Amino acid sequence: MSEQSAPTEDRVLRPFGPMPAPQPLPMPQQDFSAVPQPRYPRSNSFAARHARVIAVCSALGLIIYGIHEMIAVVAAGGVTVLEGVMTFFFAITYSWIAMSTSFAIAGLLAPRPKPTRAVPQRPLSSRTAIVMPVYNEDPDMISASLQAMGEDLARIGHAHAFEIVVLSDSNRGDSLVRETVAMERLAAGLAGIMPVWYRRRPINAAKKSGNIEDFVARWGGRYDFMLVLDADSLMEADAILRMIARMEAESDLGLLQSVPRLFDGTTLFARLQQFAGAVYGPVVAGGMAAWQGSDGNYWGHNAIIRTRAFAACCGLPPLPGKPPFGGPILSHDFVEAALLRRAGYRVEMAIDIVDSWEESPPSLIATAIRDRRWAQGNLQHSKVIGAKGLAPASRLHFLIGIMSYLSSPLWLLLIMVGLVLAVQAKFVTPVYFGEDHQLFPNWPVFDSERMLALFGFTLFILFIPKIAGMLRAIMLPNLRKVHGGASSIVLGTIFEILASTLYAPIMMMLQSRHVWDILRQRDSGWAPQGRKGSLEAWGALWKTHSGHVFFGVFLAAVAMLVSPVILAWLSPIVIGLVFAPVLSRWSASEEIGKDLAHRGLLIIPEEMSRPAIARRRDEILADQPAFEEDPLAALARSAEMRQAYQAWLTPPPAKGRGEADRFLLSATKKIDDAQDLDEALAWLDQQERLAVAAHPSEVERLASLAARTDARERAA
Repeated sequence: MSEQSAPTEDRVLRPFGPMPAPQPLPMPQQDFSAVPQPRYPRSNSFAARHARVIAVCSALGLIIYGIHEMIAVVAAGGVTVLEGVMTFFFAITYSWIAMSTSFAIAGLLAPRPKPTRAVPQRPLSSRTAIVMPVYNEDPDMISASLQAMGEDLARIGHAHAFEIVVLSDSNRGDSLVRETVAMERLAAGLAGIMPVWYRRRPINAAKKSGNIEDFVARWGGRYDFMLVLDADSLMEADAILRMIARMEAESDLGLLQSVPRLFDGTTLFARLQQFAGAVYGPVVAGGMAAWQGSDGNYWGHNAIIRTRAFAACCGLPPLPGKPPFGGPILSHDFVEAALLRRAGYRVEMAIDIVDSWEESPPSLIATAIRDRRWAQGNLQHSKVIGAKGLAPASRLHFLIGIMSYLSSPLWLLLIMVGLVLAVQAKFVTPVYFGEDHQLFPNWPVFDSERMLALFGFTLFILFIPKIAGMLRAIMLPNLRKVHGGASSIVLGTIFEILASTLYAPIMMMLQSRHVWDILRQRDSGWAPQGRKGSLEAWGALWKTHSGHVFFGVFLAAVAMLVSPVILAWLSPIVIGLVFAPVLSRWSASEEIGKDLAHRGLLIIPEEMSRPAIARRRDEILADQPAFEEDPLAALARSAEMRQAYQAWLTPPPAKGRGEADRFLLSATKKIDDAQDLDEALAWLDQQERLAVAAHPSEVERLASLAARTDARERAA
């Protein structure tokens, strides 16, 4: 810890590395088969109960009408087995759409939830850890974001109540070197403002949830609250303080979730997501907050959590069995919210906290990589949804998460059954005299006029949140202005709907593959999140999307063979799949994104007026020196950098008798055998580079080699 940024009483605590003295907080594993004694009576406000009545009634009305109409469509000539199967799949997928829309309707019609408290004028009585878990992320962006937030808290006089804690699970040597250098820079930037702590785990047990749990169990007693961030999170001080004011005033409030907005995306895909979040997001979030009430959910970041409540309620046991369904819980945030609520703590969403941001995945491929992990995590919830004592709304959260991925293969099955029915109607000879000696043949007969009306109605309810969001943005003068005007909003909405219609079938295929892989017991692993856009090579795109192209061509050929009308109905799906590689590559294009912005399309408020805290982060980033060479080489050649690195390095765990790190041993051998630094670094693989970066003695060995190399070059 930098001497300037650490509290006086903690300056001598070097045995613990760059962290304060441990203040343990017991975090027992929870028992899903037992009902704990609630710490508070579980209840909800009148507004939440009112919203639930609206949501349930509107959902039931939409579902009953849609299924009734579908039965009427297929019943015109008697219902065959295939028609019954198609009706079943339609009922599930349509009900999913109707439920999602009913939640938005509830937000539009129900009373608004109470706003968060004003920024406190008195000094805060609590201590909050600003916690950022990282896993091979960009340390420069992390340190710049945290410094901007720390300075913003100091600006309004509340920095004394906060400490920054960066929890690293990074397992790459380059990341470790860059993180330690970035932490030194961050501590220097916040010297005299607030403490900065850093801890890297050598073993990534239970991934992100294990990272947080390790922190709470060892240091949680030091903090009243923790503000959990993601590596791309940014929050203004006013938003943070308003949330903490509520936490201090309401002892039964266990977790308060802000609604982060997407920003800073430059690619086509990121801009689509940003625009959708800015225009439609408030309608969806308002609906969620309305019906959830105190039975809210947690999104894993940009939320304030009561630390002792979290420790007492959220120790996650590994699920029985092997991954992907067993093992550590990946989508831990949903489960932690449910367990807090099970214990009687309120979990709520602060929809009026708007000065909270995160970034969108830059491309379709990056989204698919993240989605694979989320799919596994949500399907794991099938083993948690039956846990005893959960609130009904918590079980509904789990069901929504599960269905968000199962809906894709169900939609795919619906398309396939519908296509088989069309082929049957065209080519299969009807059976005129079956076993029941009926007068008329058994062949599919549809009420085409009714089907067309049902299709239009389904599209209408699907687009209700988007239409409502568009009208809201147009009708409110302040929103209309920051989105570039009414015409920009309308054209952006049309463009976003058309683009999302083309990307939807690709996501359907990708998510269907995710579900299939999970059912085949394939674990997702833990890949770092891609946050910067880059155009994929055509070969890689073809490898990912070739199956989608062939399936799209197959659909087009069969539909054309049956009827040009069927092809017209399937054209959005066919076009999206046939051109999947092109659409996927376009999704990562910054050039297309910039062109759209130049034309005034997909504009978000942060582009019209950049937030002050984001501008400050930009300034800090611009002043940071960039690594122009291999981080290990830079470390070996700079004594100043090695000093910072050693100050921030978490001491590696001591090996027991008879134990050895084979990667460290092989790295030592290669360094000793190398004639110069470049040769040594060329010989080291990724695991050996990590072993070197984790041990100061090996870094010094590299530094000696670099000095000898430089001396020979000067002599020559």
